[in-house]
Amino acid sequence: MTSSVLKISDLRVSVDDKPILRGVDLEIRQGEIHALMGPNGSGKSTLAYALAGHPKYEITGGSIEVDGQSLNELDACARARLGMFLAFQYPVTIPGVRVADFLRHAVTNMRNPDRKEGEGLMPMREFRTELRSQMDALGVDAEFARRYLNDGFSGGEKKRMEIIQLAMLKPKFAILDETDSGLDSDAVRVVSEGINKLSGPQMGVLIITHHERLLEFNRPQFTHVMLAGKIVETGDAGLAHELHAHGYAGVRERHPVEAAEEKDIVPVAAGV
Repeated sequence: MTSSVLKISDLRVSVDDKPILRGVDLEIRQGEIHALMGPNGSGKSTLAYALAGHPKYEITGGSIEVDGQSLNELDACARARLGMFLAFQYPVTIPGVRVADFLRHAVTNMRNPDRKEGEGLMPMREFRTELRSQMDALGVDAEFARRYLNDGFSGGEKKRMEIIQLAMLKPKFAILDETDSGLDSDAVRVVSEGINKLSGPQMGVLIITHHERLLEFNRPQFTHVMLAGKIVETGDAGLAHELHAHGYAGVRERHPVEAAEEKDIVPVAAGV
C-alpha cells in the first residue's frame, strides 16, 4: 500500500504583508516522525498555521501538496478532510460545548465529507463505544468527555484533549506546534506517550519543539532546523540532541547569511 506524502516546495508565506517564510522545502510521508527546531521567530509556528490553512497566513509563493493535490487555495476544513491536523500551542476554550459533542460532530464531518447540513451525526452508540475505547487506551477518565471543551482545563489537560482528537480523527499528517509548551515533566511524559501510541504507518508527524523531552518517546527519523524563515539543516535524532545541548550558535555560524536575516523575522501571534 502506497503511503501518502505531504510535500512543501519553496513555500513563501507573509503575515500582514510581512514575509515570514522565505522558501521552505520539506517532504513528510505517512509513518515518519519529523522534528522541527529553531530559535524564537524563525518561522516554525508560521509554517504550522500555513499548513493548516489559517486565513491570516498568506501563501505568496511555492506550494503545499498532499499526494499531488494542491492545498494552496483550500480552506482549513477542506485541508482537514484531506488528512491535515494541527495541535495548537495554545488550544482554544469553548465554554458550553461538551468534549463529546465536539468530537462527535468533528468525526462525523471528517468521515463523511459530502454530508449536507441537517443530515444525521455518527450513531451515538457507535461513537460512544469508539470514544470510550480510545480514552481507555490513552488512560483518560470517561468523565473528561462530559466537560466543556478546554474550559477550566490545566495545560496538560488541554494537550491531552488534542491527543484524544488525534485518536478519533486519525489524520494522515499531524502537526504538533510546541505541544510541550508550558507543561511540567509529568504532563510532557503523558502527552509523549499518547503521541507514541497513536503514531504509526498511517500517520506522519511533524513535532515543532524547542526541547528534547517530547522526542524521548517519539524519536524522529528526521530533524530540521529553521532559521530566518528557511530550513537550513536536516539530520537525524542526533541533531535534535545537539541543539538541545548546545543551542543555535553553531547553526548561526554555519549559516551566516540566514543568521544576518534573523532581525527581519519577528514572532507572529496567530490568533483564532
